[in-house]
Amino acid sequence: HFDYYEDNPHRNSNSNSNPRRQALAKYKQNSSSSSSSKRHRHHKLLDNNNNKNNTNTNTNIDDIIYDHDAQQYYTLNELVDRNIYVVRQKYGTWSILFSVIQTVILIAMMCMCSIAPLNINPMVGPYPDALDYWGAKNTAKMLDENEWWRLFTPLLLHGGIIHLLCNISVQIDIGAFFEREWGSAIWLIIYILSGIGSTIFSCIFSPDNLSVGSSGAVMGLFGGKLAEIFCRACESRKTQAGRVGHEVRMEQLQQSLCSVILVLAFSFVPYVDWAAHLGGVICGFITGMMCFSPWIKTRYCAVFWFSVGIGFNAVFYILSLSYLFTYVEPNGNLKDVCGYYQQYFQDYECNCQLDNGR
Repeated sequence: HFDYYEDNPHRNSNSNSNPRRQALAKYKQNSSSSSSSKRHRHHKLLDNNNNKNNTNTNTNIDDIIYDHDAQQYYTLNELVDRNIYVVRQKYGTWSILFSVIQTVILIAMMCMCSIAPLNINPMVGPYPDALDYWGAKNTAKMLDENEWWRLFTPLLLHGGIIHLLCNISVQIDIGAFFEREWGSAIWLIIYILSGIGSTIFSCIFSPDNLSVGSSGAVMGLFGGKLAEIFCRACESRKTQAGRVGHEVRMEQLQQSLCSVILVLAFSFVPYVDWAAHLGGVICGFITGMMCFSPWIKTRYCAVFWFSVGIGFNAVFYILSLSYLFTYVEPNGNLKDVCGYYQQYFQDYECNCQLDNGR
């Protein structure tokens, strides 16, 4: 009856006074007003979100990483403490642990085997025969007596206090921060493989010298950082985290390149093993290619560079070990380290050999 009344052309001219008609008109008006209000609120929320995103995208990176109160840029550790730059873990556990182990071993060597005169060991440390006894790189013993554990043990040893302080100062500072960024697993892989690779390089290019130290492994950390920067070069910088990460990696790129260039430049002075440093950088980079390629966002690029990293590692170890076995002929006199150094130093004392009951 109500519908008929609305459509009837002969309806009463005072139909607006009908209560049912008034109720229907009020209902339609309320529905239209409510819908319009909802649409208005929805568009307002979208506009606010877009404004936030645009503000986040257009924010100057200096406004994020600059301390306006102190009038200076935040350090890397301050960026981490303020949650501006996110790392994977709070502490560099293994870098600290390796530094402690290396320090304890050096103290034990000097206590058990005495300290050599400065004309024999200018690094303020033990005699060379003590270093050999504890596992220094000795190519003659590795090839002729199959002491292959010497590929790893040199990175736990140091020639003296000066040598130790130079290495662990970098290891605890920069090396520990790299471990916080990468995670302990990746850090350990790069550190150990770089140390082994640096020993192989040293055996090939300096077969007639004893060699110790973690500097090859530390150089491998810088090589690994260069590989990480390469693998993450195309990451998006649209977000605040992306822009901060890019700025941090650019700073680390400059730092790593300067460190590598300076160390390699001073690697040709006496008592410094240039081959170990160069081998550490190379091994760190190719190992880093293998470790950081899964971080690439594009799947095909990640698979490609992971395959490249695997291939480079295989080629490096196969070729270097084949050359070491085939062509390297070390000085056989280094099998008797005491006798070898007594030829050159009249005051040389053999204090840490099995033949002496120690």
